[in-house]
Amino acid sequence: MKRTISALMIFALLLTGCAAAGAEGDAMVYASDFSAGPDGWYGRGATCTVTGDGALHTEGRTADWNSPGRDFDLIEGGKYRFSVEVRQDTLDSAAFMVSVAHTKDGMESYENLAHGTGKQGEWVTLEGTYTAGDFQRFVLYVETTGASDLAFDIRNFRLEAPEGLPEAKATEPPMVIEAAENLPSLKEVWADSFDFGTCAPQFLFMNPKMKELVLQQFNILTPENELKPDSVLDVAESKRLSAEDETAAAVHFDAAKPLLDFAKENGLKVHGHVLVWHSQTPEAFFHESYDPSKPLVTREVMLGRLENYIRGVMEYMAENYPGVVVSWDVVNEAIDDGTNTLRKSRWLEVVGDDFVARAFELARKYAPEGTLLYYNDYNTAVSGKRIGIKKLLVALMEEGNIDGYGFQMHHSTGFPTMEAIRASVEDIGGLGLKLRVSELDVGVDNNSEASFLKQASFYARLMKLLRSHSDWFEAVQVWGVTDAMSWRAQNYPLLFDGAGNPKPAFYAVADPDSVE
Repeated sequence: MKRTISALMIFALLLTGCAAAGAEGDAMVYASDFSAGPDGWYGRGATCTVTGDGALHTEGRTADWNSPGRDFDLIEGGKYRFSVEVRQDTLDSAAFMVSVAHTKDGMESYENLAHGTGKQGEWVTLEGTYTAGDFQRFVLYVETTGASDLAFDIRNFRLEAPEGLPEAKATEPPMVIEAAENLPSLKEVWADSFDFGTCAPQFLFMNPKMKELVLQQFNILTPENELKPDSVLDVAESKRLSAEDETAAAVHFDAAKPLLDFAKENGLKVHGHVLVWHSQTPEAFFHESYDPSKPLVTREVMLGRLENYIRGVMEYMAENYPGVVVSWDVVNEAIDDGTNTLRKSRWLEVVGDDFVARAFELARKYAPEGTLLYYNDYNTAVSGKRIGIKKLLVALMEEGNIDGYGFQMHHSTGFPTMEAIRASVEDIGGLGLKLRVSELDVGVDNNSEASFLKQASFYARLMKLLRSHSDWFEAVQVWGVTDAMSWRAQNYPLLFDGAGNPKPAFYAVADPDSVE
């Protein structure tokens, strides 16, 4: 057997649910009919569930790129052939694409690989070819064009390398876990001050080395998107139930289970994010019969849906993951940057200006005893917005249902100043609420050594500030593990680079006193 086939078979064994063929002319790399489960596919800003007929159903979409996706360890120079069947039951016809999101050195880019039109109720096959480039990560996904909220199914996804694969490059391993025992552990370094954690997307839990790194470094996790309303609200089931009760709100947790199971099995804490948000919430939630084409529901119905939604979330967690989810962002980003008052949103429009207070009231009613309830927002270091945030916090404190405030610190080395951050911490901390840094990253302009040293200095000064007020803080969580996983990948904002190697910022957080 030729060397190319040997390389292919080795690669094939790395993939879940794959089959290696023995003939050079028809070498199968991967095939799935979803009969045994999602097989590593996950929702990219959407909810994906396996149906009873061997298909993967995607719903809760608010943008065309919201999609079912899967990571593949493709080999540079490999020529791949793929196909997938797609069906939708809503529109007369809809345009679909198979695309790839590829990442190198923290920079994500995209290619559209195949196009097709699906008629209502009919399966259409999308197929094409792709030659893998010089990238560190590949995600294949199925998206739409001009149908951002369309639900659809996929089945029989196949990926082949009919011409065989080239030898994989002799490069360093993508992760340096072999030397992980020589790294300081951030959760241990800061154990006497606060929990130290990260956010983790669903696909992380398919990578054993990433899971090992998470276990070594962090003791609290936040799902990146998987507990947001568009992943949790079961729109189809809610719509069915609304025929008898307009306040019904069904929930499911398929997207969040990999993280929740991992945390439960390994004794990690979870911070829930988020119950109420103006973004990533299905528009159908606010409409009669869960139909966006129908009028908005009344305030009373919406409060009923909110109660049933929060109750469903809390009861599921208490029954299936007791003691794992220790805290929640109840409401996220309710204050507008321009007016410093409540931002315009469906929540404000349908419920009114007390929607934040009612969300906290319901969360307190149904949350397991001891669960901490937070309001979460960004730009707290901007004085005008902080005035609006404080006003909201004081009102919530008067009702007695809020425990703390979460600082989103999506900063850069040039903004804000450390003095402004200190003022925001001391101003909010003076209210007497518990605090957490819920989302931390620090962007730079490029991945040069000079930029990374500047980034390390910023992290070090910030950690010194947080250490000086450690009695106020419950946790500090970076928003992602590696630069390649970050929503700000182009700014290289995290502690590990795109290949999983510790950056100067990591060592600055581990020992801030060592940095000038």
